Amino acid sequence: MSTSRSVEQWDEEFECLIDLTLGLMALNEGQRYVNRIQRMPMHTSIRTGHQYMLELINDHPDRLFNKIRMYRPCFEMLIQVLRQQTALQNSRFLTLEEQVMIFIYVISQKATNRMAMEDWQHSGSTISIVFTRICKAIASLSPIFIKPPNFDDVPDEIRFNPKYYPYFQDCVGAIDGTHIAAHAPSNVANNYRGRKSNVTTNMLAVCSFDMLFTYVVTGWEGAVHDSRVLTTQLEDPNSGFPHPPPGKYYLVDSGYSNKPGYLAPFRNVPYHLRDARRRGGRINGPTELFNYRHASLRNCIERCFGVLKARFPILRFMTNFSLVRQREIAMCCCVLHNFIKLHNMDDPLFQRFGVDGVMPPPDSDDEDNTASSSGTAANPHGYGGNDENLANSMRDHIMIQMYLHYNM
Repeated sequence: MSTSRSVEQWDEEFECLIDLTLGLMALNEGQRYVNRIQRMPMHTSIRTGHQYMLELINDHPDRLFNKIRMYRPCFEMLIQVLRQQTALQNSRFLTLEEQVMIFIYVISQKATNRMAMEDWQHSGSTISIVFTRICKAIASLSPIFIKPPNFDDVPDEIRFNPKYYPYFQDCVGAIDGTHIAAHAPSNVANNYRGRKSNVTTNMLAVCSFDMLFTYVVTGWEGAVHDSRVLTTQLEDPNSGFPHPPPGKYYLVDSGYSNKPGYLAPFRNVPYHLRDARRRGGRINGPTELFNYRHASLRNCIERCFGVLKARFPILRFMTNFSLVRQREIAMCCCVLHNFIKLHNMDDPLFQRFGVDGVMPPPDSDDEDNTASSSGTAANPHGYGGNDENLANSMRDHIMIQMYLHYNM
């Protein structure tokens, strides 16, 4: 019996040894296969990234525009500015032109790293390094291309439009906030969720009436209201906020109080352009007339946001960058927005949104962040008493003069 058990034990041990040997052989073969795959070149297309760039530049102008949302003369001027104003140069394997085009392609097409790897035939690490380098360089140009207007001049959009002149001759711009799609770490994600539960960042912007951004601050949590963002910037002496001179003011919506320097519409009165258009443009009384023209003039900031998000869809569908990089991307988009506006007067997107009164598609997050016209407004400057009365008297004076001329 003992001999029989020993034979059985030997058979079991032999079978285990065979299984172990076969397993090791299979593992070794699998590792050899993996090594062959890893050594296999991946980006072997006949058309290199540089050739793709040249093809886009030299082919039909609309091909380049559809890919990076700007035409060749504007792109070439951007390259010239980057060479002059930043330390960017050709790298060992990529020209500056290709690097910049890769960056703008990503933000214009909301492209992932894998998509950029395939289109430009570079490794993922190369795409990431190029994107970061160009993003920082373009963001550094913000003091050059995003700056306050001349507060002494009456904007042509007001001076030559009888709807606005002379009533708004002291107006120097419009203020509003917009939400940018975001990715946030799970431990802070709730701070970035608005009423729609979307993760966003809040961007506050000031624009002139020729649709140029004159001040931008990015990266605020999406749950923060526009008025708090503005209050913080006004109270921070290092924010660089372009305070209006005495007697001048910005147009703000009903989410803000009517205070010196910030002219808000009348509350409990229809305000938005779509409200008036639903009624066929009928105006019922002086406060409605004021609100309608106030909304029509302040609409320039909505059109700026419309152009911005139409040109750079990454602002609606942000990929998984760090919060710091997301803030820089939003600033880059605003810098490029102003650059294109200054250097390409025939840009199709500015022509589409540049008409006074054009309403861009509504942004649900932005609407949720705007106070109702019948709600409680924020107090951005902390004014009260005589300051508030003075601002209300100025608004009443504008309203009366406007309505008198309207009925003449």
